[in-house]
Amino acid sequence: MKVIEIPAAEAGRLLPLLQDLHALHATHQPERHIPQPGSADLTEWLQDWLKEETVFALAAESPQGALLGYLIYELQDRPALPIRAAETRAMLHHISVTEAWRRMGVGKALVEAMRTRALAAGATVIAATYAPFNTASAALLQGMGMDPVLTMAEWRA
Repeated sequence: MKVIEIPAAEAGRLLPLLQDLHALHATHQPERHIPQPGSADLTEWLQDWLKEETVFALAAESPQGALLGYLIYELQDRPALPIRAAETRAMLHHISVTEAWRRMGVGKALVEAMRTRALAAGATVIAATYAPFNTASAALLQGMGMDPVLTMAEWRA
């Protein structure tokens, strides 16, 4: 397995993994997520997102070229405020691993590759959000030394 960067032009390679991730979220939070969005719409959205200078996709690729998992992160420059110092944050937005490869170190390899790249780019904070039902993501992130610092709550009409 090797970790590679996925450019915007190849965003379609992430589609099966994104659809699995989205299905999990749509099942647990149907009021927040559109069930089964179209493949063309998802691909276009991913391509547009990955064209942003500060957004990156990494994927774990098998020797045969199959994607075992992916993550998307963003480097965010946050200026100083009277209540906190300036920081460059690497924000992990998505992570998904093919079911057959879960609990085999793929997610850990992806997060470690992200951390290495983010630190080299000047990041001083590595952050992520995950849904309360996603215990696998919570365990992975905590295993990588990331502890919860905020809880977000919402109400929807």
